Amino acid sequence: MFLILSVVFVLLIIYFFFFGSKQKSKNIIGGVKEIDFDILLSEHVEFYKNLDIDKKQIFKNSVNSFLENTSIEGIGIEITDLDRILIASSAVIPVFSFPDWKYKNLTSVILYPDTFDGQYQYEGEERRILGMVGTGYLNGQMLLSRAALLQGFSKNNGPHNTAIHEFVHLLDKSDGFTDGIPEILMTHDYSIHWLKMMHQEMREIEKGKSDIDSYALTNEAEFLAVVSEYFFEKPDSFEKNHPELYEILRKMFLQDPAKD
Repeated sequence: MFLILSVVFVLLIIYFFFFGSKQKSKNIIGGVKEIDFDILLSEHVEFYKNLDIDKKQIFKNSVNSFLENTSIEGIGIEITDLDRILIASSAVIPVFSFPDWKYKNLTSVILYPDTFDGQYQYEGEERRILGMVGTGYLNGQMLLSRAALLQGFSKNNGPHNTAIHEFVHLLDKSDGFTDGIPEILMTHDYSIHWLKMMHQEMREIEKGKSDIDSYALTNEAEFLAVVSEYFFEKPDSFEKNHPELYEILRKMFLQDPAKD
C-alpha cells in the first residue's frame, strides 16, 4: 500500500511540473494574465479594437514578443500591467505589417511618473520632456512619461500619442540616422518624393495653413514622428486633410488605418 501511494505521489509531482507549468504559461502572455491581457487591449487600444479576430491574435503575439524581449522599468513608480500593454502596443502599431520586426536598437523602456528634464529628473520646474530615445550612455533605452503614455491612448487626445512618436523615432534610427527618412521602409527614389512633400507641408505649417502640430517644424525626424502619430491616431482626418501625405505613409507602413 505504501509503495502504491509513493508511486501516485511521484506521478502527481511529475504531472504538476510537466503539465501544470505548461498550463500556467499558456494563461500568461508577456507577464500578464491572458484574461487581463484581452481586457486591457480591448478597453484601451483603439487600434486593436478595430482589427478582425485573426489580426487581433497577430497583434497579441507581437505584443507578447516585445514584452519578452524588452525590459520595462519604473522610476519612482511601480510598473502596472496597463503600462506594459500600452508600451508594447505603441511599439507594435507602427510595425504591425512587419510581424517579424524586432527593435534591435532597444533593450529597455524607462517609465517616469510624469514629465522630466534634460538631466532625467522628474521633480522641479524645468520638466518639459514627455519622451525621448536615449543616446550616449543611454543608447538602447527609451524614456517615457507615464502621464503622456496614458494620455496618448485616451479617447480625447486627438492626433497625439507620445509613445508611438518615440517608437517611430526608433524606426527612423534603425538605418543609423534619425533624419526623417526610414530607409528600411522606403526606397531611395521614393525618399526624394517624401522629402519634397515634407518640406512643402512644413511651409504650410509655418504659414498657419496646416492642422499638423507645429512641433513638426523642429526638423525632418520630428516631422516624420508627428505625422505618424496623426496617421495612426486620427487616420480619417489625416486622409481627408492630407491625402498625399496619407498615401506616402500608407505605403511606408503598409497600413491603411482609415479603411481598416
